[in-house]
Amino acid sequence: MSDPTRPPGPRIIAVANQKGGVGKTTTAINLSAALAEEGLSVLLVDIDPQGNASTGLGVEPAQREKTSYDLLIEDASLMDVIRPTKVEGLWICPATTDLSSADIELVANEKRSFLLHDALRQPAIDIFGFDYILIDCPPSLSLLTVNAMVAAHSVLVPLQAEFYALEGLSQLMLSIRQVRQTANADLRIEGVVLTMYDSRNNLSQQVEADARDNLGALVYETVVPRNVRLSEAPSYAVPVLAYDTMSKGSLAYRALAQEMLSRHRKN
Repeated sequence: MSDPTRPPGPRIIAVANQKGGVGKTTTAINLSAALAEEGLSVLLVDIDPQGNASTGLGVEPAQREKTSYDLLIEDASLMDVIRPTKVEGLWICPATTDLSSADIELVANEKRSFLLHDALRQPAIDIFGFDYILIDCPPSLSLLTVNAMVAAHSVLVPLQAEFYALEGLSQLMLSIRQVRQTANADLRIEGVVLTMYDSRNNLSQQVEADARDNLGALVYETVVPRNVRLSEAPSYAVPVLAYDTMSKGSLAYRALAQEMLSRHRKN
């Protein structure tokens, strides 16, 4: 799929929210799978020490010989770290708990905020021909998340439809602004996607109304509902699109992928 407005090389999107339990990894996995289903070549970079995106795509801990830790700390080659998944067109750079110490190890490195930026721009990246790279960030505004924002063209924010959701968002927006001022002037907000949405719940509807009033067109029309299939799929180590292809969760992430692609064609 040709897009003349796309940046040279793959379009890089950090999936970030410093609050845990908002559907960040679920969104990273299933949006990646939905983009791959559209015929695109996609890389998911897991930089969360919990490694849930890696597990959710069927990469067992024992299979993670080279990981995003090696990419960042050991200057490993992309060729050694990236591996295919069970989903056609979707590749992963897995993570392990080794990343837990990355913030401490990176402090003394002068280029500590640019390591992922440089790693994802190795000449080897062209061999893979990726259309999209999604980065699953840790649930914190750590040096790993800063690396993702410096490396990315944009930030996608999963926002749980719950009380205080927008208050937590302001801290993330502040971090994005700081990265723009210091390291990545072109960083923009890809959009905000409402997750764990329950249309029968007045609170979900109120959070949606508040988000659209405050953030306008940044909020995707597509909302991701609460869906038991989304919760079950990781235990089978596949995206929900493979686990139950016609579930509400699958349909939502397909719609989100199509809405994102449509926005990219227009901008």
